Amino acid sequence: MKDVTIYTTRTCPYCHAAKALLERKGVRYVEIDVGSDYGLRLTMAQRAGGRRTVPQIFVGDTHVGGCDDLHALDEAGGLDPLLAS
Repeated sequence: MKDVTIYTTRTCPYCHAAKALLERKGVRYVEIDVGSDYGLRLTMAQRAGGRRTVPQIFVGDTHVGGCDDLHALDEAGGLDPLLAS
């Protein structure tokens, strides 16, 4: 399974929803809290093509996007193959 990284803040409900989906699927992930670290948020934005909202989710080097993007990918049947590739 590919490494999953999710950039979050502690109070973001979309972050919690994205993490819950990953946990339901048994996916282990690295969480990076950008809430109080401007440098980490800048790194996230650069990696995410300028997107500054959280969550920003990566599977390996593939930028999935945010919570809605993650759920849409899963509903379309694309998340499991991405995780396995």
